[in-house]
Amino acid sequence: MFVPRAADSSVHRITHHCFWFLLLCLWTSTCMTLWRLLESGHRIRQFQPPIPRCEKGKRIQTNSSSVISIHDMGISEEEWERLQKALDWPGPDQEITRLNQSTSPVHSTFSIVGLKESYKVGEKISVTITARDHNKNLKRYGGDFFKAKLLNSTLKASVYGEVEDHRNGTYSVALLLPWEGQAQVYVRLEHSSEAVQILKKYRETSFPRSHYNGHFEGPGPNQTRISEVVQCNLKWGADGSWRKGDCCCEYKDIKTGTVWQCERPKKLSCDNLVHHSRGRFEDPLSPLEKQIFTKTLTNVAITGDTQIINVLPNAAGIGTMERCRSGMTTPVPAGFYLKDVWKSFVCNTQQFSSSQMGNCLKNKIVYLMGDSTTRQWFEYFERKVPGLQRMDLHTPRTGGPLMAVEMKNNIIVHWRPHGVPLRFTKMLITDLHYISNDIDEIAGGPHAVVVFTICAHMVFHPITFYVHEVAKIRQSVVALLSRAPETTVIIKSGNTAGLKNIFQSDWYSMQLNTVMQEMFRDIDGVIYFDVWQMTSCHYLHENIHPGPVIVANEVNMLFSYICPA
Repeated sequence: MFVPRAADSSVHRITHHCFWFLLLCLWTSTCMTLWRLLESGHRIRQFQPPIPRCEKGKRIQTNSSSVISIHDMGISEEEWERLQKALDWPGPDQEITRLNQSTSPVHSTFSIVGLKESYKVGEKISVTITARDHNKNLKRYGGDFFKAKLLNSTLKASVYGEVEDHRNGTYSVALLLPWEGQAQVYVRLEHSSEAVQILKKYRETSFPRSHYNGHFEGPGPNQTRISEVVQCNLKWGADGSWRKGDCCCEYKDIKTGTVWQCERPKKLSCDNLVHHSRGRFEDPLSPLEKQIFTKTLTNVAITGDTQIINVLPNAAGIGTMERCRSGMTTPVPAGFYLKDVWKSFVCNTQQFSSSQMGNCLKNKIVYLMGDSTTRQWFEYFERKVPGLQRMDLHTPRTGGPLMAVEMKNNIIVHWRPHGVPLRFTKMLITDLHYISNDIDEIAGGPHAVVVFTICAHMVFHPITFYVHEVAKIRQSVVALLSRAPETTVIIKSGNTAGLKNIFQSDWYSMQLNTVMQEMFRDIDGVIYFDVWQMTSCHYLHENIHPGPVIVANEVNMLFSYICPA
């Protein structure tokens, strides 16, 4: 008979002790992990590039769970490398754990190098900006987002200055002196380098800073109508859902490949999506990040040389008389304001009277596409072009689409917003078209003027998605100019934003403008309007919807290209 061997008591004791030792190790490891997680919520780690360089044939891993391929964006690997170089922005060289390590607008200063008693129109002055932290220490690295301009509010004059980052805590600006009289330098810190690092981080994550609503409507019981409102958002990348699992209705645009998704309604089917509207914002910032973005540290003027600069006349003059046409490069500065009139350095712009506008648009169809900033142009046409009347299309007055006609001179002006993502009030989802699809439907010709912008509503989403959108638009523009090379095609850059926060920042807009300009750089027959400089340098307060003076100057530039002198 089998008799079991008695257990070895010494082995039992060792096993028992090992068990408790392993349990203690596991408990210690768990506590340390939790501590690190809690601690990391109050730190900003050293920035890692959100979109690493892509090796041949590889895919791009962003900070989110999404994996984006070059094929997804619709560009070549060489072009992606070029875009990354253009978008490169330095950041902190250390881990930021305290607010006082960040750049302080109070302790940062600017100075005019070698200031003279007087200058002549056309000369330049050099300005040096020195960044310091809250402890008055000089910053060792770059990445601060400074803005500089020269202005004289009495003369209603101003000019933009491009800030050069030396990546060591110092910056320089070369400011042109384009008008006779007095001028003063104005410099402000819009975002510290630490704040820009945060902007970068959240731009490339799948965290939904902007939400949208899908309005579903359909038949209910007893011949009633029922409606449901659910959350919607962009789906980008293989794992790019902002909702996981089988949660959603997906709407894929066949031509662009863009996928929009909405939470599945409880009572209605996915086919019942009728309206779209903007939803809430969601703030992702940690406590320390909120401190870095506080209003007292954002978009603040810094102190410096306040001396008045005296500018004497110059017989040589300044400006250009070159005829406005496509293919012209945009210098810095692109122009300047004087007595509220924009003087362009790109080409010979004119001020058009109402009757001249009407004559310029005779027998033309103007297609304005994009967002509310091109709608401002539509509204300006309504006010200024004689006899131009808006047609009642039974659409929202600000949401569109809109159309105005002038029968005598056969003028037609269209405006419509671009497709989702779009932060507009409630409107029909069928009225939201992707710009590339609309351009594909335009026959073109010498009578056709196509103007588009796509920027303000893209700042909430990864820059790789923006590259994808621009690539599709570029493809459609190239096809349009191939079948109708006499078509006038104008790209309006994004404006500066009124808000300077994690949701809408000028740094976001500036980066998107860089992408647009780079991707259309080699496309013949396209005109690029750099209205960024026009909205950034004006002597009045910045607004994403600029005032009548700026809009008037923008539209006069448009007419200068449609009917050049």
